Amino acid sequence: MPMMGYRPNCLFADGAAHVRLRQAVTDSLDRIDPHSLRALVSRNADRLIERFETKGEVELISGYASALPLLVFNELFGLPDSHGDHLVLTMARLIEGGGRAKDSDAELGRYMVRLITAKRHRPGSDVTSWLMSHPAGLTDDEMIHQCTLLLSAGIAPLQNLIANGVRLLLSDDRFAAGLIGGRLPIDAALDEILWLDPPMANFGVHFPVQDVDLAGILLRQGEPVVISYAAANTDPSVAKPGGTSGNRAHLAFSAGPHACPAKDPSRLIASVAIERLLDRVPDLEMAIDPDQLQWRLGPFQRALLTLPVSFTPVDVTRPSDMSGPWTAWPAHPWEQNWPL
Repeated sequence: MPMMGYRPNCLFADGAAHVRLRQAVTDSLDRIDPHSLRALVSRNADRLIERFETKGEVELISGYASALPLLVFNELFGLPDSHGDHLVLTMARLIEGGGRAKDSDAELGRYMVRLITAKRHRPGSDVTSWLMSHPAGLTDDEMIHQCTLLLSAGIAPLQNLIANGVRLLLSDDRFAAGLIGGRLPIDAALDEILWLDPPMANFGVHFPVQDVDLAGILLRQGEPVVISYAAANTDPSVAKPGGTSGNRAHLAFSAGPHACPAKDPSRLIASVAIERLLDRVPDLEMAIDPDQLQWRLGPFQRALLTLPVSFTPVDVTRPSDMSGPWTAWPAHPWEQNWPL
């Protein structure tokens, strides 16, 4: 299964090699200004909402939750919007596993080769170019695998977090009162999703370097061990009823040296995405019974297949503008090769 295979990126490195690769990633992500990111998410969210707000209904996965993280990441990484739909499908097949995963893995690799080649010739004010100009001096092969990791570990989980957050807000009576009263309990909903229904339920593949006895279970050298964040978060020995709101000690972003380096931007993107949606279509409601919702197959992610919703159509006359720049922020010529 390609998702469990070794890759020369910071996820599979330790010691000095991990520090070098990880520093390049964290330094590059730290250059994303949160205020600019909020504006970027809001702008793209509004552009997507304008596509369906006059219709009174939408399938929210394809119409919003899948598209928004992709548009945001396209700009952050300097990717063309024209390749977006195909990139989402490729990553979805990779994460789901199955017969198409191997081909999707190879296709994603070829896509990254084209991206790195393009950015070598035309750097911009984007994460890809910042990684490329980092003092760590990443090779093209290292660049390909770091970018693949960031995109695959960023886009799909964010899509799931947004969709699962909206599902919880619309289907759980504890949150419905806040929506009706104008108090958007988005942070509380995200806390609960990250605790009880994390977007990546199982991942963090590890390979023991020697046989290990763990609580009476023999983990053999070289055999893959998958960490279940969902199971860890709901361990009855540590979980407390009603203790998720405001409590961010969950493992949805992992922990330790290999913890997700983008947890703050990810949470900001999801929060703004839901905030803009509920602000623009405040009477949003599920179009089917929540028990009828279906989930994607596969061992890794907690992802809805569809999320049909309905609302009162909005009467607008402005056209929808889905054209987008290549980079997150316009780059001045003197900024393009700034050292960190």
